[in-house]
Amino acid sequence: MKDARLYLLHIAEGIARIERYAAVGGGRLDRDGMAYDAILRNLQTVSEATQRLPDEIKARHPAIPWERIAGFRNILVHGYLGGIDPSVVEPVRWWRT
Repeated sequence: MKDARLYLLHIAEGIARIERYAAVGGGRLDRDGMAYDAILRNLQTVSEATQRLPDEIKARHPAIPWERIAGFRNILVHGYLGGIDPSVVEPVRWWRT
């Protein structure tokens, strides 16, 4: 298993990229297909990294919706054939609620 700090770094970098890419379309993901694809990819990376964090770290941060993040990862990974509805992704700050 990788050091948890590496996963935390992946999460922080992914969130920063998502915020930058979301700004391209003024927060509207349907305005720029490349930015939307980049956001989806980074959301997948962030959600994958959160699943690899040790339970002790997750327990110290109960306000973070770990199960929702894992569930969203499943939508991203398994829902791509039917397309991912931008309205599901629009609240791009889901990790901060």
